Amino acid sequence: MPHAPAPGQYGVLFTTTGDRGDARRIAEALLAAKLAACVQVMPVESWYHWKGAVASDAEFLLLIKTSTAHFEAAMELIRESHPYETPEIVGTAFAAGLPAYLRWIDEVTG
Repeated sequence: MPHAPAPGQYGVLFTTTGDRGDARRIAEALLAAKLAACVQVMPVESWYHWKGAVASDAEFLLLIKTSTAHFEAAMELIRESHPYETPEIVGTAFAAGLPAYLRWIDEVTG
């Protein structure tokens, strides 16, 4: 039986964009660089403080599944290609995960 991967070695990065094209471009770049196994893009409504005022925008949330070993490189790729002045780029490790799914992340991000 294969060794069960440790869930904490995998996680999800989050970022938002104001344009579906930007979201798609970032997702494709992460996948091409093998820094992500899966990127989900969904429309969201964001409310936030910015430059002394409360703002709201329709945005696209990217959920980027990868290994925590890829977090720094993936965050740098996002930062370099992101159109926002201060983009949201945050991540968290998984507390639990289906071992087969975690192995799949390893297989495709190798």
